[in-house]
Amino acid sequence: MIKLFVGLGNPGPEYEDTRHNAGFWWIDGLAQELKVTLQPDRSYSGLVARTTVDGHNVWLLKPQTYMNLSGKSVGALARFFKILPEEILVVHDELDMLPGQAKLKRGGSHAGHNGLRDIHAQLGNDYWRLRIGIGHPGDRNEVANWVLKKPAPDQRTLIEDSIAHSLKSWRLLQAGDMEKATLQIHTTKPPRPKPVRQVVED
Repeated sequence: MIKLFVGLGNPGPEYEDTRHNAGFWWIDGLAQELKVTLQPDRSYSGLVARTTVDGHNVWLLKPQTYMNLSGKSVGALARFFKILPEEILVVHDELDMLPGQAKLKRGGSHAGHNGLRDIHAQLGNDYWRLRIGIGHPGDRNEVANWVLKKPAPDQRTLIEDSIAHSLKSWRLLQAGDMEKATLQIHTTKPPRPKPVRQVVED
């Protein structure tokens, strides 16, 4: 059962629409679904909302520490409320997946993602992750620039579509039905191919 939903990103208007903030976008969507408003909480260095679903407490968290210190925020809240790593879902941008894709997994390496690296340091790696594809620039040297830039409009639409699709599984995630949630999240409709224009010759 997921008790703590975390979205990773960087605070501040200059980062709001950048690829690295895909996790924030997801949590904003969940907050709308749950009709809650995240409020600043210094104790956990983040924006926090707490609600009840089917008699169970559920927390939403957007760390405000900047990406590379995300674990400070997640660790503080998890420890205070005695939330186990396997009861945490961290939503984050994923370079190794195309825009439009989303995948659920538990554990694994941080693969160089600074937010995950810091959470690993605080909690270990036995938490759940929802990876939101943002694509790769094709050059490792361009990665830092890529994640801190706004996606092109067509890419933004695909990312938003994958967020909307995966948000449909929030109840399954909260209830701990991870197998069903995985099947639902990993099933996405492929984009329709554009019709081929036929040229009629005289």
